[in-house]
Amino acid sequence: MRARSAPAPLLVRLNPGLAGLPVYQPGRPIEEVARELGLPPERVIKLASNENPLGPGPRARAALRRFLPHVHRYPDGNAYYLKRRLAAHLEVTPGHLILGNGSNEILEFVGHAAIAPGSEVVVSQYCFAVYPIVTHLFGGQLVVVPAREYGHDLAALRRAITPRTSVVFVANPNNPTGTIAPADAVLRLVRSVPPHVLLVMDEAYWEFVPHPVDLLPVIRAGNRPNLLLTRTFSKIHGLAGLRLGYGIGHPDLVAALEKVRQPFNINALAQTAALAALDDRTHVRRTRANNVAGLRLFAAAFHRLGLEFMPSAANFILVRVGEGDKVFSALQRQGVIVRPMRAYGLPEWIRISIGRPAENARCLAGLRRVLGLAPRR
Repeated sequence: MRARSAPAPLLVRLNPGLAGLPVYQPGRPIEEVARELGLPPERVIKLASNENPLGPGPRARAALRRFLPHVHRYPDGNAYYLKRRLAAHLEVTPGHLILGNGSNEILEFVGHAAIAPGSEVVVSQYCFAVYPIVTHLFGGQLVVVPAREYGHDLAALRRAITPRTSVVFVANPNNPTGTIAPADAVLRLVRSVPPHVLLVMDEAYWEFVPHPVDLLPVIRAGNRPNLLLTRTFSKIHGLAGLRLGYGIGHPDLVAALEKVRQPFNINALAQTAALAALDDRTHVRRTRANNVAGLRLFAAAFHRLGLEFMPSAANFILVRVGEGDKVFSALQRQGVIVRPMRAYGLPEWIRISIGRPAENARCLAGLRRVLGLAPRR
């Protein structure tokens, strides 16, 4: 048998910025954990990636089944029907909308269009991990503003803006902390950001908030062309596997972002499912009700167990467990996947996505076993 030669070194001249670029680590897939630990996949539950535990609604499922015979065709590259249906839903024009392969792609469009080497990008401590990645990818300088009680200090974010600032990213509600900024503070920020700065309000969890601040009137008015909202079909509509997000902004801003969008970035199945999901208000109500019940269950349990947690406005909850990585691993051995928070600068915490009632109960039982805790009397 011939001995294998050593692999040749990579001599391609790569972008030097890649050397320090962090890699996004998603929640671990059920199949991977089951294979690694020798567990039956059906005995593993995933509460790690803020997915909708109810899955897609019945209308979206039916639409996908009907469309399957046509997947050999390229999708509509401009998503004509979806854009018009979504525009009617939001009471904007199709020219206000850009679609992405998940809202993460919209964030990457922002990098292409607005972040240049040396420009500053302002974010909050404990921000969504993709903001720093996009900033570094395009050579920007990250400016991190200290959090206030694990949430955004919007006044401090505004003070951090300089003539070199190109973008400010704000997630509201915030991932991974679940905190939400007061409506008046959000509106003050929107009104005060200088015209040369693009303010990106990431609203991936907007639909879970009972009374969210509505920035669509600002978009419709057209007098803040430096405001971009990003939303997604992954969370409330349960279409995370199809990858569909969208941005809402001034038509001139959207036209600029369209220049960096790849052809056919939204696949045909995603367009089909999203069209149906927009009309499935019953599924949205069921998802919200399941989420409210799950958040209340975890909050009450953490209070009884004496665990510090962050009240959440999203579909997940952050809880302090001591050594987050060890608790994550111990729960995983029990077939419960959660998310350790060390990568976010929160090594003592884990993030738990809200699941179905039985999944939530199983997670809590596992957490009690791992931590050796009994409820307070």
